[in-house]
Amino acid sequence: MGKTYDRIDGRLRTFIENQPLFFTATAPLGQEGTINLSPKGVAGSFAVLDERTVAYLDFAGSNAETIAHLRENGRITLMWCAFQGPPNIVRVHGRGEPVFRDDPRFEDLVARFPGVDPAPHGLRAVVVVTAELIRDTCGYAVPFLSYDEDRDLHAKRFAREDDASLSAYFAKKEHIATSIDGLPGLPLPLPGRAG
Repeated sequence: MGKTYDRIDGRLRTFIENQPLFFTATAPLGQEGTINLSPKGVAGSFAVLDERTVAYLDFAGSNAETIAHLRENGRITLMWCAFQGPPNIVRVHGRGEPVFRDDPRFEDLVARFPGVDPAPHGLRAVVVVTAELIRDTCGYAVPFLSYDEDRDLHAKRFAREDDASLSAYFAKKEHIATSIDGLPGLPLPLPGRAG
């Protein structure tokens, strides 16, 4: 049986902080819009800010659907699955906001991720999510999977970029500045860091 929680603390917080992978789901308001589901797994890129607020680092990729949907309507669900140990699935349904690099809050937010380089290559935004509904469910059908190690390909790929070359890379991608459904995505050229 699923349970609803008032806050992210104790056992629940420990569980989500220990998972090497989580998923985000967003959608535009339009009925014909494209629903987006994304895996997130860069080590150290997730943080619990307080008992109702979480955040994750949004890195370079080939699209910006999550950012576009959040800019349009703010709706987001985050999900963690137990692939080891007792079965469990935790979902945080809430409102999200992409905090871009030129936002005065950006540097303080990045400092909340102590295990990550303070100037990681390819960092586009910090996504801050305020929980409206926190639930867990059994996860009995989730298989056991082993976690071996992080891939280093993303870090190696974007270590070659500076702000100008990263903006040029994004400009060549069809769904960075504009989503699949034509919504505003990542501001380009990539905003510089305020600090």
